[in-house]
Formats: sequence, C-alpha cells, structure tokens
Amino acid sequence: MRIALVHDYLVQYGGAERVLECFSELFPYAPIYTLVYDKEAMRGIFDGIEIRTSFLQKFPFAQKQHRVFPPLMPLAIEQFDLSRYDIVLSDSSSYAKGVITGPKTLHICYMHTPMRYAWDDCQKYTEDFGFPKIIKKFVPFAMNYIRLWDKISADRVDRFIANSNFVAKRIKKYYRKDSVVINPPVAVNNFYVSQKRGDPPRVESRLSRVEAGYFLMVGRLIAYKRHDIAIQAFNKLKLPLKIIGRGPEMRRLEKLAGPNIKFLGRVSEKDLPKYYSECRAFIFPQEEDFGIVAMEAMASGRPLIAYRGGDIPEHMEEGKTGIFFEKQSPEDIIGAVEKFREEDYDPEYIRSRVLKFDREIFKSKIMEYVENELAAHKKLLKV
Repeated sequence: MRIALVHDYLVQYGGAERVLECFSELFPYAPIYTLVYDKEAMRGIFDGIEIRTSFLQKFPFAQKQHRVFPPLMPLAIEQFDLSRYDIVLSDSSSYAKGVITGPKTLHICYMHTPMRYAWDDCQKYTEDFGFPKIIKKFVPFAMNYIRLWDKISADRVDRFIANSNFVAKRIKKYYRKDSVVINPPVAVNNFYVSQKRGDPPRVESRLSRVEAGYFLMVGRLIAYKRHDIAIQAFNKLKLPLKIIGRGPEMRRLEKLAGPNIKFLGRVSEKDLPKYYSECRAFIFPQEEDFGIVAMEAMASGRPLIAYRGGDIPEHMEEGKTGIFFEKQSPEDIIGAVEKFREEDYDPEYIRSRVLKFDREIFKSKIMEYVENELAAHKKLLKV
C-alpha cells in the first residue's frame, strides 16, 4: 500500500499534530506533505520522517508568520504530485484536504473542522491574530476567493472522518458531505489521579509541590479560547487561577489579570500532569471542536467548569464530571464556580469516562477504517 500523509502546516505542536503523530506511527514509511515545516517548533517529533514542503517554505518568515499567506496556500497545496500513491490520508482544518489526487487514488480526510476563518467571522479572525492594518483591508476580499476554493476542494475528498459529532454537523452544513466520527487521541496514560486523592503518581516530576487549591486553564493564548472572561471572573472571585500556555494574547491578558492569577507559560510534558491532577477544577470557557485539554484534565480525575458549547456536552455529565455554564461571560463563570463543590465529584469515575480516547484505541480505529475503505475502493475500481 503506497500511502502519503498530508498536513496543513507543521509550525506548532497541538491536537492536529498529535493526530498526525499517530498516523506516522501507523504508516512510518509514509512521507508527510505540508505547506510549511518549522523543525524547531516540532521538538524532534517528526525527526526521521520524510517531510516534503511547498514553495512557501522558501518565503522569508513563512515558518513564523504563515497566517499572512492564505491567498497563496490553495496554489501551494495543489502543487504536490501525489499521483503514485494508492491512498492519501490528509489531516486538515484548512488546506490539506485540497490536494489533487488521481482517479485511482483514495483520499481520506481526517477533519478537525471546516476552515473556521472562511465560514465563521473573518473580521473577527483578523482582529484575533493582530494582522497589520494593510493586511486587514485585503482579508475580506481574499476570503471570498478562499471560501469558494474551500467548498470546491472539499469535493476532492472521497471519505471524511470528523473528529467529533460537532464537526460532523459542520461538515454536513458547509460541504454537504457525510462523515464518520473518530475522536482524536488523548495520551490518557500520561495523566493520573493525584496521590493525595488516593492514586500514586505514574511519572516523576522536578516539581516538589504544586500549590493546592487553585483552578487551572491550559492552552494556547488566543482570543477564541476566552481566557479574558475567565480572568475577569477570577479577578472578582479572588480565587487562585493558574494559566499554562503561550500565545499572541499573553501581554493583553497579563495586564487584565489580578495578583491571584499566575501565568506559567509553557510547561514541560513531564510536569504538566501534576498541574492537572492537583487543581480543584479545570476552567474551559471556549467552544471547541473536541477539547483535548479538557479530556486531559478528566484523565487526571479533575472536574470541568465548562461552557455548554462545541463538543464538550458530548463527553461531560452534569454533576458527575463537571458543571456547565450557559453564556460566555464572567458572570456565568462566577455563578458556576460558586455552585461548584469539589467533594461532589469522584476522580476515578471522571477518569474512567475518557479512557476510550486512548492513543492505541484511536490508532486501531483509524487502521481498521483505512483498510476497509481501501478494500472497498479497489473493489469499485474493478467493476
């Protein structure tokens, strides 16, 4: 089976890259085609894998400022020659699904979401990522072209896998395509219920102690994740909140935060489980297509205080694994925190609810799906 993997861009390590990492473990001989590759940002994750980049790789600053090149990305992704492969497995939230394949090639796309900045509010997108004024003026015009291309490129995909039921509905709405749902992988065995809650830690940490009694947020500091409303809420509550992550919103959020809120920046994979396991609860105010960090918190036995939006309601039980709030506002977060009682939750039960997202289970589902669809595709070609 000759297979190629296609990814939007390898410039940061997040949920999409965790999926690609699993694909590479399943098909270690498969090259990865991507628009831009920042080897340093990948921290050696894909060392030893053949990475083939587009002409954008040669552009100055493309690895650090790839978001300013949307009008060129459709052309760049279409330049890849995938004619010799039996199957193309793309991993996409924007451009990877738009590769052009031959009539005998099966193209399966694992979709994290239809392109948000094309189908949602593109004006908000330009503000969220702090584009220069000159670029902001041209974004709406470019988006008309990108939106049309995005719809057309979806027709190039033979089979869609959605990362959640929430995304499956978006695929149906914007592309008029059906999909199967296979949730993303979560490294559940990296996380544990805290020792002080009855389960010995499974990893060693350089941290001798993580301050108890705090609430926690983890994730890239970008506008849609709504750290701002959580900070405003905890400023009023006067309760400790720790925020792990970096991003373009860092400076603005630091100015907004009171002394009870601590920004920890990037925390190593080795130390992160301890922060999860010893927090009182995990604050999740954003609408996500899946929400891997929320699942990591649950794998640590910690309850969620979450916005009732996106895919989280599919996996969270009110009163058993956490508490919902209805509006993305500081007032709603305050109300939820004030109702929250840590003693109402069973850490072991919370952890049990996310074991189904284990990486090996994900890989098994993907392999089974790919093999079945390729067999059906080959049979169809013989008819």
